[in-house]
Amino acid sequence: MPVLLTLRPVLLSAAVIMRIFSPQEKKMLYPEDAILLAPLAGFTDQAMRRACARHGCKYSFAEMIDAGSLVYGNEKTFRLAERAADETFLGIQLVGSEPDLLKKAVEIVNSRNYDVLDFNLGCPAPKVEKKCEGAAFALHRPDEAVRMTELLVKHSRIPVTVKTRILSRENPEQTVAFLKRLESTGIAALTLHGRIAKEFYSGEPAREIISAAREALSIPLIANGGVMSKANYDVMRRESGCSRVMLARGAMGNPWLFAELTDPDFRPPTVEELAEEIRLHVEDMLDWYGEEVGFRACRKVVLEYLRGRGYPGSLRATASFLSTRAGLAELLNEVRRGPAEGFWTFLKNNPESPRQLSQ
Repeated sequence: MPVLLTLRPVLLSAAVIMRIFSPQEKKMLYPEDAILLAPLAGFTDQAMRRACARHGCKYSFAEMIDAGSLVYGNEKTFRLAERAADETFLGIQLVGSEPDLLKKAVEIVNSRNYDVLDFNLGCPAPKVEKKCEGAAFALHRPDEAVRMTELLVKHSRIPVTVKTRILSRENPEQTVAFLKRLESTGIAALTLHGRIAKEFYSGEPAREIISAAREALSIPLIANGGVMSKANYDVMRRESGCSRVMLARGAMGNPWLFAELTDPDFRPPTVEELAEEIRLHVEDMLDWYGEEVGFRACRKVVLEYLRGRGYPGSLRATASFLSTRAGLAELLNEVRRGPAEGFWTFLKNNPESPRQLSQ
């Protein structure tokens, strides 16, 4: 005799329904051990993304974009987010808090070729904080931040992720509870920077809070903050328990960091290789921006390549006023001559320091 089963109805929230039927989780967005390049305002243009790709980066983001600027058709904004023909993966990151602007911005993103849409709830910059967006939005208006995340998930045709910061060092549960609410919106992954907003980028990241968050979440958690070298990376992975890590300032002027973290046979660049990477990066910028804008934009990039590598202040001063190809050629010749002799002694005594060079 057949057995009649009585099924009790189960009420599903809209967020859960979205997670079941939307494409957000059809595939793992980032595999285990993925290393990502963060969106960096003023830096992660096509030239920097290409430099990092040369050394093994597979997952890059364009610079953070204000939703309002995207909606109102600022041509410079569109250029910031333009995908190069040779890019195999590109994410776009939006910052904002107004629902109408965010919805319209998502519609624009949907019409273009990106692999992931990230929502910035972690930027501590004063101009962003002033509008109560980024990290301030998460800290002071968490309910609205969650609702805006739901809006993005609902309207995006590509996976949505969130990048945010810990909310408090003293109360880890505040951060964990907020992240769990974000997870419930149907996002595909989270990136957590281990410092509170007012710390900006100084001090040790709270890796124990990142670890607590990883234990509480079902979606992938990407650790972020303070990874400048292989030693930092190993500590972050060990203490946070996260297999996925996002690099930010550590990759500025140091695209070799991606190779350093993944290649067991990695060797730091020689001064010749450093000079050639600077040349390629700057030439890319000049081709993209034109020479007048390109030289202005590349100065800070060249300074990042020189920073921490033992070159004299006079060379950094030259980089600060770089404006011609002849000047670039002279600077590269100085780079090839190498750093101060004392820098090689420093490297021998500090084998785990970032920004190494090979003799």
